Parts: sequence; structure tokens; C-alpha cells
Amino acid sequence: MSEKSYKTAFNPADPKEYLELYERHMMPPLIITVSITGGLQGKETNPNIPETPEEQAQASFEAYEAGASIVHVHARDPNQGYARPSCDPEIYRDINMRIRELCPDIIINNTTGGGWGLTIEDRIRVMEAGPEMCSLNMGSLSVRGVFKARKPPLSGRDEDIFFDGTFENKIGDVERIAKIMKEKGIKPEMETFTDGHIHNIRLLVDNGLLDPPYFIQYVQGFPNGTQATPMNLMMQMENAPQPAMFNVLGIGVHELPLTTFGIILGQHVRVGMEDNVYYKRGEKCKNNAQLVERTVRIAKELNRPIATPEEAREILGMSKSPSKY
Repeated sequence: MSEKSYKTAFNPADPKEYLELYERHMMPPLIITVSITGGLQGKETNPNIPETPEEQAQASFEAYEAGASIVHVHARDPNQGYARPSCDPEIYRDINMRIRELCPDIIINNTTGGGWGLTIEDRIRVMEAGPEMCSLNMGSLSVRGVFKARKPPLSGRDEDIFFDGTFENKIGDVERIAKIMKEKGIKPEMETFTDGHIHNIRLLVDNGLLDPPYFIQYVQGFPNGTQATPMNLMMQMENAPQPAMFNVLGIGVHELPLTTFGIILGQHVRVGMEDNVYYKRGEKCKNNAQLVERTVRIAKELNRPIATPEEAREILGMSKSPSKY
């Protein structure tokens, strides 16, 4: 690459640094993560959500062509009609391989959150699939909701299932997963759901379990998590350890305003049908690429260039050589 004309990580709470970078057009290129499918909702909420490995690979390719440089992957269990998440490393390896064949240099990010009802031991197994990046949930969260029934031709859940419990991520388990990631050379994407989860990032830093720059994903708009407001986003950024870069996402209706605000702040964003199944009020997404394309348009209007996978790897301090499967 040619000599960089931008700074990869900066403190957005420092007005002097922010103004200098903005006025000199030195904001880093925008890294767009696409989260193509999740561990909670599937085709029962939007028939265009990819579930099978083939569908996930195609969705990743379309988003990659649109401008995404990271793809966040949740595997689903074929033995349960793809209605439930899976932590089987062989299923993850299959999905990763299919994505790599279509997207030669995209950064492949596998979840260690998984979905409802999975144990820590289950979730740790995902790292056996050889991902180059993994999500790392930074703390527990109370969760209540409904898994909607999947009507034919879908299968795996004949009726609505009500759930009320805890997405458990004890501090000791967070440290354990971070240690494994460090040993395996996996870049952690640290997911924070509440303000207090920033404290757990500091614990990992103090214990030597993280290598800078720290890649922090702010999840806003999740029930019982931090409320999705610009002020809360800025407060979290101000309290985070440095050097850090921030990946901003909003759940549902909050996706568009918060990711736009993240672009303005010189940070990075995540969009995709794990987080949001609607393109706009009353209109469901056609595919993940549609959300990436909108983000690219907004970023260009705001004078933020879009990071290539090669640039994203450099910004994040990752290997220039894409993983092989």
C-alpha cells in the first residue's frame, strides 16, 4: 500500500485530535462489518435471512461486493431445520471455506456468543474452526422475548417459544476466552451491551490479554442494554481504554441513525440482518447487501472512503494474509 494519509486509531473524546483529522481529511477509511444472520431470528421474521451454509456464503459475497470488509458469521444447526444456532466447528469451517472461496480477502469473524441456550463450553468450540477474528461478549445481559414459530416449508419450531433468562458471560469466562484468542492469534471484536462492560475490557488490558489497537463493538438498542442514543455512544467512547477503535451498531430502527453518527465520529460500523430485518418502516430488507450499499452511500456523502479488506487488516493490526480453510 502507499503511504497512509490517515490515522488508524485516535481518541474521539479529544476535540483537538478530532478537529485536526477531520479538517485535514485524515479520518481512517470506514470499515464496514456485515452480520449476515444471527443466533435468535431467522426466516420466520424475514424470508431473506440466510440460514444454510450456501446461503450465508452467497450473502457474504453480495455484501463484500457492496463494500463490506468483515463478515460476522453465526452457524445454524441443520438437524433442527436451521432454526437453532450451532457451535459445531465443522459447520463453521464449512461456512468459512465457502465464504473464502467467494471473497478472497474478506476478514472472517465467527461468533463466540452463539445464541440462546448454548454453554460457554459450546461457544469456545467455535474457535477450533480457525477464524481470524471472533466476537467476545464482555458481560452478561438479561434477555426476554419470543422465538416465533416457523411455518412450513420452514421447520425446527412448530410454535412460539417464550424465553426469559440471562445471556451469561461471567468475567472469568470472558478472561478465559480472551486468553484462548490471544494464544490462537484471533483478533477479538469486543461486544459491549452496557456501560459497565467497558470495565471488563480494562481488566483484559490490565491482565495483558489484549493487543492494541482494541476493537470495541458498541451494541445499542438491545433490551436491557444501553439505550440507543448519541450521547450514550459518546460516553462509552470517552470511557474506553486507548488506543481503541469503535464499531458502532444499533438494533432494529436504531441501526441507521447510530451507524451514521459513528461514520461522522470517524469510527467504524456494523450493519446486517442479524441486527435489523427492515430497510425502512414497513419494508423488509431484500438482502444484507442492501444495508451495506446504503452505508456506503452515506459514508461517501460524508467524505469517508470505504476501507478495502487490505486496509481493514492494516487498521486493525491483523495479518495481511487472509486465513485459509
